[in-house]
Amino acid sequence: MEGPRSIKLTDRELTEMFGDPVVAAQYPPLLTLQQAADLVQMPVETLRSWRSRGALNGCSRKLGKHVRILRDRFLKLVFDTGINDKKE
Repeated sequence: MEGPRSIKLTDRELTEMFGDPVVAAQYPPLLTLQQAADLVQMPVETLRSWRSRGALNGCSRKLGKHVRILRDRFLKLVFDTGINDKKE
């Protein structure tokens, strides 16, 4: 059985995705967990789980009590690398 394949988003594709001012306002370069979850249409709890396991290292940071996610790095991680959701 074949494993999942990456999509490999280009910088141009990311720029085009957020070129519309309405979309750019809804999903700014620095996202809350809720915005990131909405962007990839997943539950916030899934993102929290990924973060607690270190799967979002390199694209998320805790600022005080709040988590912020770098939008473009997050999308590249999800689509280029993929995240294994199995508990380890």
